[in-house]
Amino acid sequence: MSSSSHALAAPPDLEQGYLPGSPGYRRVVIALFAAGLATFELLYSTQAILPELATRFAVSSTETTLTLSLATMSLGVALLVVGPLSDVIGRTRLIHLSMLLSVICAVGCALAPTWTTLLVLRCLMGVSLAGLPAVATAYLREELHRSSHARAAGLYIGGTALGGMAGRLVTGYAAELAGWRLSLGAAALLALVCTLVVRRLLPDSRHFSPVPTGVHTMLAMARRAVADRALVGLYVIGGCSVGALVAMLNVVGFRLEGPPFGLGLGAASLVFLVYPLGTVSAATFGRLADRIGRRAVLPIGAVVAVAGAVLTLSSSLPVLVAGLSLLVVGFFAVHGVASGWVPARAHAGGVSAGQAASLYTFTYYLGSSIFGSLGANAWTAAGWPGVVALTVTLLVITGALALRLRVSRSLLAS
Repeated sequence: MSSSSHALAAPPDLEQGYLPGSPGYRRVVIALFAAGLATFELLYSTQAILPELATRFAVSSTETTLTLSLATMSLGVALLVVGPLSDVIGRTRLIHLSMLLSVICAVGCALAPTWTTLLVLRCLMGVSLAGLPAVATAYLREELHRSSHARAAGLYIGGTALGGMAGRLVTGYAAELAGWRLSLGAAALLALVCTLVVRRLLPDSRHFSPVPTGVHTMLAMARRAVADRALVGLYVIGGCSVGALVAMLNVVGFRLEGPPFGLGLGAASLVFLVYPLGTVSAATFGRLADRIGRRAVLPIGAVVAVAGAVLTLSSSLPVLVAGLSLLVVGFFAVHGVASGWVPARAHAGGVSAGQAASLYTFTYYLGSSIFGSLGANAWTAAGWPGVVALTVTLLVITGALALRLRVSRSLLAS
């Protein structure tokens, strides 16, 4: 080969995607880690202060969960549009726009004068947040070397885990010290910092190829994304697993405030310190999936989560925290592997990665919305055992689907 052809040849990382250890890989991972942190910190920023909102606005515990379920539901619906849209206009543009609009909505929530206004703004926040989860795993598949896909998806999911913790911990303590408005303002400030980090570090897409536009094309892509049984199984796994987690976390604050624990809002929010375990779990199980395969790893996470949910029945605070820890570890193992599997399976099956990722995330947030509210109903009707029963049922469904995927021949190519 001549020297001129060497000069014209693309660098290996441009042809194959950013390799682990390269500067580009580090920028992608750090930027999406920060984006995931901001997105989920804002999404769940009201969860730790639900008792405070119930008192300040004179609403029931079930009504307070609307600040979460409406946000997650509107996010899920928006994904049905944003996911296919990303296949047309690109991934990075949507990520930047999503984060900016989300910060604006977050500031509005902190200033909301009435309960109705707060709920409307939480709905709008759900729509604005849709840009990142709709495209994150598709962006990773396109821009990173294939040998690192599962671990990078795990690191991204790890950022969402820290975001979930930050949204609950920061707001819980801030609300106890200075009220719910300052707590939501602190959440908006943290999201702004993350937005600036993403703006500075996230590389533009290099391997994105726009697809044809048009309603008929988008509908055809959607039909293919729901005709693949393996993909549908992954969608349901996402919805059931997150529903199990959110159902329990939505009401754990109410349980910790009552007997035998009697904790204040700030002290109760400390249980969300278990969330960094989700970061470790997602990254660890992602690396394990790269080595031994996703089919072998996914059922393990479901078993760990079931064990954790059962442990929370204890009236001992350390045992309850241990149970929540295992629940978080198991959930993020499942979600980290499943969410990274979706674009890989879509690519192998000739399905739009953006469309498949958006449908996975839609069912994920649909499960969060529906089962999160059902968790509050179970708490009202049957107390904590009712919440545990709902959580375990959803996790058993998750495990059964994971085992079915393990033996599915349709997944051999992915």
